[in-house]
Amino acid sequence: MLCLSARVIFHIDLNSFFASAEILKNSALAGQPVVVAGLNRRSVVSTASYEARSYGVHSAMPLHMAMEKCPELVVVQGDYSWYEELSERFFKYLRKFSPFIEPASIDECYMDVTEAIKAYKRPLDLAWIIQKNVMDDLRLPCSIGVAPNKFLAKMASDMRKPMGITVLRKQEVPRKLWPLPISDMWGIGKKSVPLLIENGIETIGDLASEENEKKVMTLLGKHAYGFIQNARGNGSSKLNYNQGVQSISQSTTLDRDISEYDEVKTVFIRLAKSLSTRAKEERLQGKLISISIRYSDFSNMVRSVSLQHYTNDVNVLIEHALYLFDHNYSGAPIRHLGIGLASFQSAKSVHQINMFQEPIENTNKVDLVLEELNKQLPNANLTTLGRMKKS
Repeated sequence: MLCLSARVIFHIDLNSFFASAEILKNSALAGQPVVVAGLNRRSVVSTASYEARSYGVHSAMPLHMAMEKCPELVVVQGDYSWYEELSERFFKYLRKFSPFIEPASIDECYMDVTEAIKAYKRPLDLAWIIQKNVMDDLRLPCSIGVAPNKFLAKMASDMRKPMGITVLRKQEVPRKLWPLPISDMWGIGKKSVPLLIENGIETIGDLASEENEKKVMTLLGKHAYGFIQNARGNGSSKLNYNQGVQSISQSTTLDRDISEYDEVKTVFIRLAKSLSTRAKEERLQGKLISISIRYSDFSNMVRSVSLQHYTNDVNVLIEHALYLFDHNYSGAPIRHLGIGLASFQSAKSVHQINMFQEPIENTNKVDLVLEELNKQLPNANLTTLGRMKKS
């Protein structure tokens, strides 16, 4: 039985999502060892079907290595607009059951169902209904973890894939969680695993142990306390959903580097459409639009612009995303793009939008950047278009 005095959190994870989406589009791929990746040998595997995983193929594996492990491998180039369309259907379906949803990525989320499950005879009935209907209606397999907090729910959903439903109670943590290798602990990075093992932290139980607390704090620094609490079963059950969310965003990692303006524009249009749809569904309007760019060398850039009015209009999002890109792009190859909306006012309380007001730049940040550039560039006197108009 579930303890209904605690929060009840679902972690819902679409199994091998990109591969499942490709099989949904092309049924001939069903039962085949499929990977989603770029079509050159330097690419890496984005997602592998469970048939491919049986050969030892996994995400982030270089494609040439995957093909060596599985000569019959079927390589499909990613269709990210299709994945985002399916993702939107998935989240829209889940909101029928609870508005308290925190997306974790394009194919997974946390869902607070503490109140929702009271409508069902048995606490797990809702999990079974969601899993069955996502499969029947969307043709997407999913695993669901059920626990009193987000970390345990995430760990539970990973325990049985595909199509598993796993309950992980706090009292079961020593028996079910602590024996697992430290590499299985969600949130522990690949670089941290060897460091922990070298220092005797080989299992999640070792990390949770009071005897190792000082050692773990030294090894993992400022994030150590959170990891220790999670390992002890004391993670947070608080979700970042609409009422408390500060921003929403849509982003995509590209299957190849791009630098042509038309390609960038196409991606931003697609992301803006998804973001606008989501904002309207959640009845949100914002006045801060941002873009994020990750270059092929993994350096990042984030820029934002403030408006004088609230919006969730797709054309406004596109216009300002491209404005920010035009004024900040370095020219380097791009691997990841994102667009965000923040500084919200609930859409139902916004009575009038002034369509003709011009955007106001984030003055403090712009001033600092321009000041620094003017220092570095001899004889430069850089300013903004807004200031030129005023002068």
